[in-house]
Amino acid sequence: MELRLAQKRQVWVPTGLGWLAVLALLAIAAAACLRFLYPFLAVTEPVGARIAVVEGWLDPAELDEAAAAIRRGGYAMVVTTGGPLHLWPKSPADATFAHRAAAYLRGKEVGPVAVAPSPITRENRTYKSALMVKEWARAAGVEVRSLDVFSRGPHARRSRLLFRRAFGGEVDVGVVALDPEGYDARRWWRSSSGAREVLEQASGLVWTLCFFRPPAM
Repeated sequence: MELRLAQKRQVWVPTGLGWLAVLALLAIAAAACLRFLYPFLAVTEPVGARIAVVEGWLDPAELDEAAAAIRRGGYAMVVTTGGPLHLWPKSPADATFAHRAAAYLRGKEVGPVAVAPSPITRENRTYKSALMVKEWARAAGVEVRSLDVFSRGPHARRSRLLFRRAFGGEVDVGVVALDPEGYDARRWWRSSSGAREVLEQASGLVWTLCFFRPPAM
Protein backbone atom coordinates (compact mmCIF):
# COMPACT_ATOMS: atom_id res chain seq x y z
CA MET A 1 0.00 0.00 0.00
CA GLU A 2 1.46 3.32 -1.07
CA LEU A 3 1.63 5.98 1.61
CA ARG A 4 0.97 9.50 0.26
CA LEU A 5 1.47 12.61 2.31
CA ALA A 6 0.30 15.02 -0.36
CA GLN A 7 -1.93 15.01 -3.38
CA LYS A 8 -2.52 17.20 -6.37
CA ARG A 9 -5.77 19.12 -6.61
CA GLN A 10 -7.17 21.57 -9.11
CA VAL A 11 -8.01 24.99 -7.66
CA TRP A 12 -10.05 27.64 -9.42
CA VAL A 13 -8.92 31.24 -8.94
CA PRO A 14 -10.40 34.42 -10.42
CA THR A 15 -8.95 35.81 -13.59
CA GLY A 16 -8.01 39.46 -13.87
CA LEU A 17 -11.55 40.20 -15.02
CA GLY A 18 -12.89 38.08 -12.17
CA TRP A 19 -10.95 40.09 -9.59
CA LEU A 20 -12.32 43.28 -11.10
CA ALA A 21 -15.85 41.89 -10.71
CA VAL A 22 -15.15 40.99 -7.06
CA LEU A 23 -13.79 44.47 -6.35
CA ALA A 24 -16.80 46.04 -8.07
CA LEU A 25 -19.19 44.01 -5.90
CA LEU A 26 -17.28 45.03 -2.77
CA ALA A 27 -17.41 48.67 -3.82
CA ILE A 28 -21.17 48.45 -4.40
CA ALA A 29 -21.65 46.82 -0.99
CA ALA A 30 -19.56 49.51 0.71
CA ALA A 31 -21.49 52.28 -1.04
CA ALA A 32 -24.79 50.71 -0.02
CA CYS A 33 -23.56 50.50 3.58
CA LEU A 34 -22.58 54.17 3.59
CA ARG A 35 -25.88 55.18 2.04
CA PHE A 36 -28.40 53.01 3.88
CA LEU A 37 -26.90 51.87 7.20
CA TYR A 38 -27.53 55.07 9.13
CA PRO A 39 -31.15 55.55 7.95
CA PHE A 40 -31.85 51.91 8.81
CA LEU A 41 -30.54 52.31 12.35
CA ALA A 42 -31.92 55.84 12.94
CA VAL A 43 -35.54 54.89 12.44
CA THR A 44 -38.31 57.35 13.34
CA GLU A 45 -41.71 55.70 13.68
CA PRO A 46 -43.79 57.23 16.49
CA VAL A 47 -47.08 55.54 17.30
CA GLY A 48 -48.97 58.60 18.51
CA ALA A 49 -48.50 57.70 22.17
CA ARG A 50 -49.35 59.96 25.09
CA ILE A 51 -46.16 59.02 26.95
CA ALA A 52 -42.71 60.05 25.72
CA VAL A 53 -39.70 58.18 27.11
CA VAL A 54 -36.45 60.15 26.82
CA GLU A 55 -33.14 58.38 27.29
CA GLY A 56 -31.35 60.51 29.84
CA TRP A 57 -27.81 60.08 28.50
CA LEU A 58 -28.59 62.36 25.53
CA ASP A 59 -26.56 65.54 25.03
CA PRO A 60 -28.16 68.97 25.62
CA ALA A 61 -28.71 69.68 21.92
CA GLU A 62 -30.41 66.29 21.54
CA LEU A 63 -32.58 66.99 24.57
CA ASP A 64 -33.53 70.33 23.02
CA GLU A 65 -34.60 68.51 19.85
CA ALA A 66 -36.55 66.00 21.92
CA ALA A 67 -38.29 68.80 23.83
CA ALA A 68 -39.35 70.50 20.60
CA ALA A 69 -40.73 67.22 19.21
CA ILE A 70 -42.54 66.50 22.48
CA ARG A 71 -44.21 69.91 22.43
CA ARG A 72 -45.30 69.39 18.82
CA GLY A 73 -46.57 65.90 19.58
CA GLY A 74 -48.73 66.98 22.49
CA TYR A 75 -47.52 64.26 24.85
CA ALA A 76 -49.27 64.11 28.22
CA MET A 77 -46.27 62.77 30.15
CA VAL A 78 -42.50 62.54 29.79
CA VAL A 79 -40.44 59.86 31.51
CA THR A 80 -36.64 60.03 31.60
CA THR A 81 -34.39 57.01 31.99
CA GLY A 82 -30.77 56.31 32.84
CA GLY A 83 -28.46 54.96 35.49
CA PRO A 84 -25.94 56.59 37.83
CA LEU A 85 -23.71 59.36 36.52
CA HIS A 86 -20.78 57.40 37.95
CA LEU A 87 -20.32 53.92 39.33
CA TRP A 88 -19.53 54.70 42.95
CA PRO A 89 -21.82 52.46 45.04
CA LYS A 90 -22.64 55.20 47.58
CA SER A 91 -23.52 57.96 45.10
CA PRO A 92 -26.62 60.08 45.85
CA ALA A 93 -29.88 58.47 44.79
CA ASP A 94 -30.71 61.39 42.48
CA ALA A 95 -27.29 61.48 40.77
CA THR A 96 -28.48 59.69 37.65
CA PHE A 97 -28.82 60.44 33.96
CA ALA A 98 -32.58 60.18 34.43
CA HIS A 99 -32.65 62.94 37.07
CA ARG A 100 -30.26 65.16 35.14
CA ALA A 101 -32.32 64.93 31.95
CA ALA A 102 -35.55 65.49 33.87
CA ALA A 103 -34.19 68.66 35.47
CA TYR A 104 -33.15 69.92 32.04
CA LEU A 105 -36.47 69.11 30.36
CA ARG A 106 -38.57 70.70 33.12
CA GLY A 107 -37.29 74.05 31.93
CA LYS A 108 -38.42 73.35 28.36
CA GLU A 109 -42.21 73.44 28.82
CA VAL A 110 -42.81 69.81 27.97
CA GLY A 111 -45.41 69.14 30.66
CA PRO A 112 -45.08 66.74 33.60
CA VAL A 113 -41.73 64.93 33.75
CA ALA A 114 -41.26 61.74 35.76
CA VAL A 115 -38.03 59.85 36.36
CA ALA A 116 -37.40 56.11 36.05
CA PRO A 117 -33.77 55.78 37.14
CA SER A 118 -31.83 52.54 36.88
CA PRO A 119 -29.40 51.05 39.39
CA ILE A 120 -25.76 50.47 38.50
CA THR A 121 -25.91 48.31 35.37
CA ARG A 122 -22.79 47.30 33.46
CA GLU A 123 -24.63 45.58 30.60
CA ASN A 124 -28.08 45.52 29.01
CA ARG A 125 -28.56 49.11 30.14
CA THR A 126 -31.29 49.98 27.64
CA TYR A 127 -33.26 46.87 28.51
CA LYS A 128 -32.90 47.67 32.21
CA SER A 129 -34.13 51.21 31.56
CA ALA A 130 -37.20 49.79 29.83
CA LEU A 131 -37.90 47.59 32.85
CA MET A 132 -37.59 50.65 35.11
CA VAL A 133 -40.20 52.50 33.01
CA LYS A 134 -42.45 49.48 33.36
CA GLU A 135 -41.89 49.48 37.14
CA TRP A 136 -42.51 53.23 37.33
CA ALA A 137 -45.85 52.84 35.57
CA ARG A 138 -46.89 50.04 37.91
CA ALA A 139 -45.90 52.00 41.03
CA ALA A 140 -47.55 55.21 39.81
CA GLY A 141 -50.72 53.46 38.73
CA VAL A 142 -50.29 54.65 35.14
CA GLU A 143 -51.78 52.44 32.46
CA VAL A 144 -49.36 52.29 29.53
CA ARG A 145 -50.85 51.19 26.24
CA SER A 146 -48.29 52.88 24.01
CA LEU A 147 -45.14 54.96 24.30
CA ASP A 148 -42.61 56.67 22.06
CA VAL A 149 -38.90 56.34 22.88
CA PHE A 150 -36.61 59.28 22.07
CA SER A 151 -33.06 58.15 21.38
CA ARG A 152 -29.93 59.30 19.59
CA GLY A 153 -29.78 58.57 15.85
CA PRO A 154 -28.32 55.09 15.26
CA HIS A 155 -29.29 53.86 18.73
CA ALA A 156 -33.00 54.25 17.96
CA ARG A 157 -33.74 50.90 16.33
CA ARG A 158 -32.06 48.94 19.12
CA SER A 159 -33.85 51.02 21.78
CA ARG A 160 -37.21 50.25 20.25
CA LEU A 161 -36.37 46.54 20.00
CA LEU A 162 -35.35 46.31 23.66
CA PHE A 163 -38.35 48.29 24.91
CA ARG A 164 -40.61 45.99 22.92
CA ARG A 165 -38.97 42.97 24.52
CA ALA A 166 -39.31 44.48 27.98
CA PHE A 167 -43.00 45.32 27.57
CA GLY A 168 -43.91 42.29 25.48
CA GLY A 169 -46.93 42.55 23.22
CA GLU A 170 -48.91 44.55 25.77
CA VAL A 171 -47.60 47.98 24.75
CA ASP A 172 -47.22 49.56 21.32
CA VAL A 173 -43.69 51.01 21.20
CA GLY A 174 -42.69 53.76 18.77
CA VAL A 175 -39.39 55.56 18.40
CA VAL A 176 -38.00 58.95 17.42
CA ALA A 177 -34.36 59.22 16.31
CA LEU A 178 -32.73 62.52 17.24
CA ASP A 179 -29.92 64.07 15.21
CA PRO A 180 -26.65 63.21 16.94
CA GLU A 181 -24.55 65.97 18.36
CA GLY A 182 -20.92 65.82 17.28
CA TYR A 183 -21.07 64.61 13.68
CA ASP A 184 -23.03 65.02 10.45
CA ALA A 185 -25.49 62.12 10.22
CA ARG A 186 -25.58 62.39 6.43
CA ARG A 187 -21.81 61.83 6.23
CA TRP A 188 -21.21 59.82 9.38
CA TRP A 189 -18.25 57.96 7.88
CA ARG A 190 -16.23 61.17 7.57
CA SER A 191 -15.66 61.51 11.31
CA SER A 192 -14.17 59.03 13.76
CA SER A 193 -16.97 59.60 16.27
CA GLY A 194 -19.66 59.02 13.64
CA ALA A 195 -18.04 55.90 12.21
CA ARG A 196 -17.42 54.49 15.67
CA GLU A 197 -20.99 55.07 16.86
CA VAL A 198 -22.76 53.82 13.73
CA LEU A 199 -20.65 50.66 13.45
CA GLU A 200 -20.94 50.04 17.19
CA GLN A 201 -24.73 50.35 17.07
CA ALA A 202 -24.94 48.14 13.99
CA SER A 203 -22.93 45.39 15.69
CA GLY A 204 -24.95 45.88 18.89
CA LEU A 205 -28.20 45.43 16.98
CA VAL A 206 -26.90 42.22 15.37
CA TRP A 207 -25.82 40.89 18.78
CA THR A 208 -29.19 41.75 20.31
CA LEU A 209 -31.10 40.03 17.51
CA CYS A 210 -28.93 36.91 17.60
CA PHE A 211 -27.94 36.43 21.21
CA PHE A 212 -29.84 38.61 23.68
CA ARG A 213 -32.38 36.81 25.79
CA PRO A 214 -34.24 38.66 28.55
CA PRO A 215 -32.91 37.48 31.90
CA ALA A 216 -35.23 35.47 34.10
CA MET A 217 -37.15 37.70 36.50
